[in-house]
Amino acid sequence: MLQDETEQKLKEKEAALTERVPPLSMSGLSLQELQDFCKDLNHKIDVVDEEWYDISLKVSKNEKEIENMKLKITEIQSKFKKPTLRRVKISAEAMLSVLLGSKHKETIDFKASLKTVKKEEEKKEEVTDWRKNVDAMSGMDGRKKMFNAGQ
Repeated sequence: MLQDETEQKLKEKEAALTERVPPLSMSGLSLQELQDFCKDLNHKIDVVDEEWYDISLKVSKNEKEIENMKLKITEIQSKFKKPTLRRVKISAEAMLSVLLGSKHKETIDFKASLKTVKKEEEKKEEVTDWRKNVDAMSGMDGRKKMFNAGQ
């Protein structure tokens, strides 16, 4: 099918060229006729170049308009901030019913299948820093506390 399409496009292209460009017959023409023919060809080339220039200007203008519209769209979209998503607490059964729809009929207890782990608290001996005790007892404040404690 692709080969048929390419062959058909080539045939259409050849047909369009034969319609627009007649075959050249320059044999038997005098010098003046050849010069007139060349001037005529140059004039046709200038006309085609002008048309090409006009079309390219229209295309560039349309591209600029498209770019401006894209900028306007991005400006409009930037004004509206997307709301932050909130965390929703949902049970496992409710989630399954939402995902599976009517297929979900059984209730599943996920917590029952979990293993229980007992935490053993390690007994730590309370270690006090002896330097704090010495600093607190030194000086007059420390002696005053000892004297008050003795009474």
